[in-house]
Amino acid sequence: MIGVIGGMGPQAGIDLVQKIINLTKAASDQDHLPIAMLSIPHSISDRTEFLLGKSDVNPAIAISEVICTLSKNGASIIGMPCNTAHAEPIFDEVVKRIPNKVKLIHMINEVSRFIKKKYPSMENVGILSTTGTYISHVYPDCLSQYGLNGIQVSEEIQEKYISPAICSQGYGIKAQSNPVTAQAKKELLKGIEYLTSEGAEAIILGCTEIPLVLTDSHINGIPLIDSTDVLARALILESSPEKLLLK
Repeated sequence: MIGVIGGMGPQAGIDLVQKIINLTKAASDQDHLPIAMLSIPHSISDRTEFLLGKSDVNPAIAISEVICTLSKNGASIIGMPCNTAHAEPIFDEVVKRIPNKVKLIHMINEVSRFIKKKYPSMENVGILSTTGTYISHVYPDCLSQYGLNGIQVSEEIQEKYISPAICSQGYGIKAQSNPVTAQAKKELLKGIEYLTSEGAEAIILGCTEIPLVLTDSHINGIPLIDSTDVLARALILESSPEKLLLK
């Protein structure tokens, strides 16, 4: 059984479950993979706030409790649809607290591997993310292990456009995810424009809420890498590789 840690944010967890279903070879209900999702957002503190030092509560504690509950209900392969939660201070603490029998898929590593395999000649990869993911440098560090150069937006663009597009309580994706606002999309496109100007050959949608806004596979010929989609593929491959639709 695949386990999904929901609530980071709630819509991102649903999006992962939907993508697992969409990417599974199935001709009947019974052909689909078993999935358990637990979404208790009120118990998982903000990942970026913790990484910025604005909160002393490590979200890893609540995340690991969710994983333990999923494990007790039969899930042995776990997906965490939150890029920021893969920053080392959070992810490493989660790993310390969960059962050894559980396989927690590392989404950032899977995205890096996916790009290297699908675009072997690519060198420069842009990243759109939360500020927590941005300051932790988790994507550039992981991409470098695959010989890829990770390009992040400038601090000004991150603070002025990308972070508000995700987190603004007035128009951000976390506040309005269905439908998303035109303002959020406009500000994310500012980041795309910057990364393209810096030589990005592909752009990672490195926050699981961003694919809710940028739904196209390419923008101006530049591939957009949906981190949630990559995680869904990795979970299926780990669970039942013969079930993965090759798209």
